[in-house]
Amino acid sequence: MPLRRRVRGAMRRMRELGSIAHALLSTGHPYMAQIVPMRRCNLACAYCNEYDDHSKPVPLDEMLRRIDDLGRLGTSVITISGGEPLLHPELDQIIARIRKTGAIAGMITNGYLLNAERIQRLNKAGLDHMQISIDNVMPDEVSKKSLKVLDQRLVWLAEHADFHVNINSVVGGGIQNPQDAYTISQRALGLGFSSTIGIIHDGDGQLKPLGGEERTVWDAVRKLTRRSYSRFNHFQEAIANGKTNDWRCRAGGRYLYVCENGLVHYCSQQRGFPATPLSQYTTADVKREFLTEKTCSPSCTISCVHQVSYIDHWRAPQTSQTSPGAPAGHGELVQIQ
Repeated sequence: MPLRRRVRGAMRRMRELGSIAHALLSTGHPYMAQIVPMRRCNLACAYCNEYDDHSKPVPLDEMLRRIDDLGRLGTSVITISGGEPLLHPELDQIIARIRKTGAIAGMITNGYLLNAERIQRLNKAGLDHMQISIDNVMPDEVSKKSLKVLDQRLVWLAEHADFHVNINSVVGGGIQNPQDAYTISQRALGLGFSSTIGIIHDGDGQLKPLGGEERTVWDAVRKLTRRSYSRFNHFQEAIANGKTNDWRCRAGGRYLYVCENGLVHYCSQQRGFPATPLSQYTTADVKREFLTEKTCSPSCTISCVHQVSYIDHWRAPQTSQTSPGAPAGHGELVQIQ
């Protein structure tokens, strides 16, 4: 590994440890925000409800204002998602602005638009983390995010990326060959990336317990990726069994989802709650939502919200309650992130 990459990796880990220490000391700021620079995507995966095929990119000046607002709130990690963020023509400037606030800069992408030159630009902009979800080995009608299409891009990442790369494989949701997840994880680890496995819902937006072969693959991949966060919590284990979880969701406080319209939502699956303009979101809002129980949380499958909330699982029992999206007790499961 080049010395430059080792040095950047060490500095990134120090910043990450500092952000966790700050979160342990203070609950009055978001730990992670996901922000959408455009809704449009160049793919159309059957299970996804987070894209369209026509939206224009959010203007750069507006994106920079939103990044600064997240900085004003003291956000530790800002992750760009979509849609497909690589379609935004000024993405590099958005990443650089995230770093200017002092936050850790991440991105979730399908990877289709990566090449060596684009990866070097992302290095220069200061990207810290990239996640790519690969759903299958060969593309099919459910998903085009296949290892066949993306493998050369993974090689380019291994050769050129100074940022951390995680490859997320999946089971469930109509994926035809569950064994593909194992193949994808092996390839990711072989290239020096980290690897995780997730569960996706079916075409009706519902999560079902894993079947026999899916469960076998799920267990095999987790043995490959022993350092995966999900190895030492029960959140995804319950999801795999179609069961609920007992936890304190800190969405709206520790975790913010900022849509392409600049509104703060609890997450991608609860758009409309609270739907406050980010420019008007305050530390008081963060503190209120930190202490607000969400009745959708037992059946939630969004692991990034759970992981962020887990920082504070040991403290601050929630003192109020809200029921976003559906009346309490409906128990509908939502999409995994």
